[in-house]
Amino acid sequence: MNQRISDGLSANSDEIDNLYLDMNGIIHMCTHANSDEIVIMDEKMMLQRIFTYTDRIYKIVRPKKIFYLAVDGVAPRAKMNQQRSRRFRSSKEQEQLMATAVARGGEIPDAENCFDSNCITPGTDFMYKLNLAFGAWIEFKCKNDPFWIENGAEVVFSGPDVPGEV
Repeated sequence: MNQRISDGLSANSDEIDNLYLDMNGIIHMCTHANSDEIVIMDEKMMLQRIFTYTDRIYKIVRPKKIFYLAVDGVAPRAKMNQQRSRRFRSSKEQEQLMATAVARGGEIPDAENCFDSNCITPGTDFMYKLNLAFGAWIEFKCKNDPFWIENGAEVVFSGPDVPGEV
């Protein structure tokens, strides 16, 4: 049976065996939400938001067999030009946001404190840290969170170091 989380799950819903999440949408939403504002948030807060959101979905759906978390790996060559174009456009939009902030009398935050969503791509320092943090977080949840232990679903994480896209 196919069921969307947005439809809601009731107490008498059929049990869900497998839950597959494309983490890229969650990562983007929890780090910058595609907003028209300059995002100032440290990496620790971003990771906490990603993990909290993922945990919430897991506890709502309660998959019985598999909980599969997939982050896009290195893209096929055919898609690289498209991604490069998107990243260039994103960088230009960030420049415009900063110019608008200055024009309104606001201050420009340090470059270190502004999140560049272009780092959400395999091979970047951010994704390396996210990969390590995800592994540690999943291990912690499986050993220490009673819900994760009792639910018993096998947790599979396909990180950004795995070639291909979901």
